[in-house]
Amino acid sequence: MNEERLVTQITPKSEDFSRWYVDLIRRAELADYAPMKGMMVIRPYGYAIWENIQRLLDRRIKASGHVNAYFPVFIPESFLRKEMEHLKGFAPEVAWVTHGGDDELEERLAVRPTSEAIIGHMYSKWIQSWRDLPVLINQWANVVRWEKVTRPFLRTTEFLWQEGHTAHETYEEAQEETLRILQMYREFVETELAIPVIYGRKTDREKFAGAEATYAIEALMSDGKALQMGTSHNLGQHFARVFDIKFEDRNQKLQYVWQTSWGVSTRMIGALVMSHGDDSGLVFPPQVAPIQVIIVPISIGNWKESVLPVARKLKDALQQAGCRIHLDDRAEYTPGWKFSEWEMRGVPLRLEIGPRDVKNNQVIAVRRDNKEKIALDMNGIEGRVEEMLATIQKSLFDRALAFQKENTREASNYEEFKKTIEEKRGFIRALWCGREACEAKIKEETMATIRVIPLDQEKDLAGRCVCCGQEASTLAYFARAY
Repeated sequence: MNEERLVTQITPKSEDFSRWYVDLIRRAELADYAPMKGMMVIRPYGYAIWENIQRLLDRRIKASGHVNAYFPVFIPESFLRKEMEHLKGFAPEVAWVTHGGDDELEERLAVRPTSEAIIGHMYSKWIQSWRDLPVLINQWANVVRWEKVTRPFLRTTEFLWQEGHTAHETYEEAQEETLRILQMYREFVETELAIPVIYGRKTDREKFAGAEATYAIEALMSDGKALQMGTSHNLGQHFARVFDIKFEDRNQKLQYVWQTSWGVSTRMIGALVMSHGDDSGLVFPPQVAPIQVIIVPISIGNWKESVLPVARKLKDALQQAGCRIHLDDRAEYTPGWKFSEWEMRGVPLRLEIGPRDVKNNQVIAVRRDNKEKIALDMNGIEGRVEEMLATIQKSLFDRALAFQKENTREASNYEEFKKTIEEKRGFIRALWCGREACEAKIKEETMATIRVIPLDQEKDLAGRCVCCGQEASTLAYFARAY
């Protein structure tokens, strides 16, 4: 058997990216299809990634002054009807509950597609004075959107996320919060997921229903398509007026609060697969990997007496040092099969230990990101493993950043734009006149959309719109996207 192709049941990435993605998620046991159309079961290996994401992001959310709460999954239809623009934005995707047991409900209940409506109602009860502000609440929850086209983690009928909802005295405070969260998301994704992003404002056509402005972080997947990784919305006073969220200001006058909302979801797991994975399987950054180090004892001779006890001591030492580690001591599988299996599952670092290694007081370390092998002395191995994991984390980010830069191009006219998006994909930096007609034409004819408008526009930027050729001064990033 070809040692380089021990992983089976996975379509090669270069042959069919979409099939590779689904095959890998199922073969690596990240998730499986549920019997209900469009829904998935997140398996333990996949859920462990979400737990790591949740732990690392929740730490940042709390450090920035926010607290967690929980709101009901059901929302009265009348609450959504109050905000028709919001309901219009989600109407095709809303799931409705019409019966409780055998009894028909007097009012339909929506299964939350997002929580602005129910939270707005509660904030109107809790906020009375400027002294009650700001309100900085986040919740970790599930949401349901009846999607027509689904794909595991990227777009499913039910998914997990966090959604922050804040209320402020002034527009300036709300805007500061919106951009602060945007930068928190950027730092989190780049630091923990090793995925570089671009960030900026969404166009009015692409913004969240009911928001005054939407900001997003966008990443480039390894097939050249963009993926929206997180959004932060300045809601202005729109929901405050709908749900009558007023406060007495410092001059004893009634004012409407200024609100924000923001969130990221289990879509991040899909991003990890598509950003770092290869034909051999998953490649996880150590920071969020379910297992950071796998120990594989070489099962030859009297290995259970000579090798296994040493491997167990090594596991205990690394575990005490804070490493997420697993010892694969199954006798029914060969070391070669185990190498391939854990490589496919994306474990960042493999430690091989056999009789000769025991004799030499060493292990053989194999990096998942570049397949490099190195002998490590058992003495002080905890520090060396920590260093190697940090190196792998940085290596994955640097590799993804190089890919992003290589696949970010410029276009000065429409023919150049269409040729680039069709033949090379990736991000295209181009000038835009700001007219929705051009934005719509580009989407219809090329399937590319404006992903973000950078916050820091270049000074004295002038030229022609990439679509219509009229004068333009707005730089935008375009891409085909998931």
